[in-house]
Amino acid sequence: METALTRLVGVRHPIVQTGMGWVAGPRLVSASANAGALGILASATMTTDRLREAIREVKSRTQAPFGVNLRADAADAGDRVRIMIEEGVRVASFALAPSAELIAELKEAGVVVIPSIGARRHAEKVAAWGADAVIVQGGEGGGHTGEVATTVLLPQVVDAVDIPVVAAGGFFDGRGLVAALAYGAAGVAMGTRFLLTSDSTVPDAVKAAYLAATVKDVTVTTAVDGLPHRMLRTELVDALENSGRTRTLLRAIRRAAGFRELSGLTWRGMIRDGLAMKHGRELTWGQVLLAANTPMLLKASMVDGRTDLGVMASGQVAGVIDDLPSCAELVRRVMKEADEVLWTLVRADA
Repeated sequence: METALTRLVGVRHPIVQTGMGWVAGPRLVSASANAGALGILASATMTTDRLREAIREVKSRTQAPFGVNLRADAADAGDRVRIMIEEGVRVASFALAPSAELIAELKEAGVVVIPSIGARRHAEKVAAWGADAVIVQGGEGGGHTGEVATTVLLPQVVDAVDIPVVAAGGFFDGRGLVAALAYGAAGVAMGTRFLLTSDSTVPDAVKAAYLAATVKDVTVTTAVDGLPHRMLRTELVDALENSGRTRTLLRAIRRAAGFRELSGLTWRGMIRDGLAMKHGRELTWGQVLLAANTPMLLKASMVDGRTDLGVMASGQVAGVIDDLPSCAELVRRVMKEADEVLWTLVRADA
């Protein structure tokens, strides 16, 4: 199936595997790429040295195009961009809007720039700055999310910009892909659905928790970092929501120290990032520190398997997923379902 997305990045199918921290590592990314989707490597939880190693590992596993997800506001964003360019990465993905200067630097090097956005005005801004495409995540999506549903946000953005739009939030099968195409999207991006594959390195016990979840078990909370964050409801989430400021601050400092060692960030860099998050928002310092070390809460679950100590970011689709196919099986199934739906519509129209 050829769309503006497949032509832009050179993949076989209009499907994107999103850059989930601690989840989208070399194994999942290369499996997604080999399946014909656009795999996105999550880099925010890596040191710059590890990022270069991870990129080379993906390249050793696949000849297909893939991308790297970056934090545009990270203190070492420039270093990470240079690594991407030097290693010949095809696509740069961003969770926050990159600056016009950063977009220009990447495009000059031949890298395709695809920011993720959650509002029409943000899509218009990055399109004006030269972004090649955008991923539009509606409120159903996992992790940091907005209030507007994909079915409302997507057509707004499609009508507002002249670049390819990829739909995210609530997609897990071929019917969803066809629906997104009908709205004018050039493809879909899926996070939770790729997390729940046999190629994902997430521990089996954690995958079991996702599979056992119902739609009602996926909640939005601001207790982790002061921003709306969609995740599975657990005892830890309940505890964070009921904790006082002092207890929250102590817990945040302890986890921040661990994240500093893993990420290679300095305390100064973490404080700078925390101040950036606090700017314009009514966040306590406990929330700021939690925001700076949220990756440690994710690592506890996604790497260590400690669902009692970590959080599990999740899209609402976790409540309707009940199996763990390989990436190849998943992409093949999605495309087969999409073809069947389209063929049914064609026959009905005839």
